[in-house]
Formats: sequence, C-alpha cells, structure tokens
Amino acid sequence: MDKLKSVLSGEEARKDDRTVLETVNEASTLGWGTRLKGFVACFVVGGVCTVLGVCLLFIPRLGIIIFIVFYTLGNLCTLGSTMFLMGPMKQVKRMCDKTRALATAIMITCLVLTLCAVFWWKNFGLALFFVILQVLSFAWYSLSYIPFMREAIMKLVSVCV
Repeated sequence: MDKLKSVLSGEEARKDDRTVLETVNEASTLGWGTRLKGFVACFVVGGVCTVLGVCLLFIPRLGIIIFIVFYTLGNLCTLGSTMFLMGPMKQVKRMCDKTRALATAIMITCLVLTLCAVFWWKNFGLALFFVILQVLSFAWYSLSYIPFMREAIMKLVSVCV
C-alpha cells in the first residue's frame, strides 16, 4: 500500500532523482535529541580530560606529558562536540569562514605543535608555551561565534593600552 501511495504521489520519481550525497545525508542525519546528547557527552568528555590533565600535572616526571596530552585531547573533544549541533560539514565550513580562518589555523597549529614539542622535540617549556597559545586561540575562536564580541574586546584592549 505504501509503495502504491508513493508511486501515485510522485515520490518514487523524486527518490530516484536524488544524488548519492543527498541519500547518504538523509540516511545519516541525527535527530535533535541525539545531536544534543552527542554534544553534551563530547563536551563533558572534553571537560573531564582537561580537568584530569590539570590534576595529573603534579605527577613526578610524567605529569607534564600527561597534562599536555589530556589538555589537547580535551580541546579536540570540546571542538568536536559542536559538530554534533550543526553537523561536521557545516562546522568545517564555518571554521573556514573569513572571520574565523586565522583563528582556526592558529588553534589547530598550536594543537599539533604542542604534541610535537612534547613527543618529538621533548621541550616542555615550548610545550607549555603552545598550551598557552592553545588557550588564547581557542578563546579567540570561540568569541567569533558571539556577534561583535571580538570587536568589543579589541576596543577594550585599545582603551586600556
């Protein structure tokens, strides 16, 4: 009966006209409740990783490495959590907008350089410097989603200086 309804209403013809990407997108879309649960779960995991990294910072010899790994992982999870709300492709497009492209590039570069400084170069001072840059770039990136917030902060800084 459903097949007959779809043929008579013309839905069957429209179904065949869709592209593969439209079909995949339709099959993989999440409901709003699932998106919200994914966002909260990923955001909480990111927060827990960050707090856990700070708590484990004071372990002798390995504390700084554990802190940097957990802190970077926490930032990645927090950034990934927003992909649940708007979808991965839309999030990537918004990250590459003209107003956010530089902040995104600096943020991702700092994430990678932090891990390189710890594991490859074994320079913990440089790694901590990149962690500070991570914090600043992530904050600047996040502020770009609040209309006129970055301009207000720039005016505040120019008044203070």
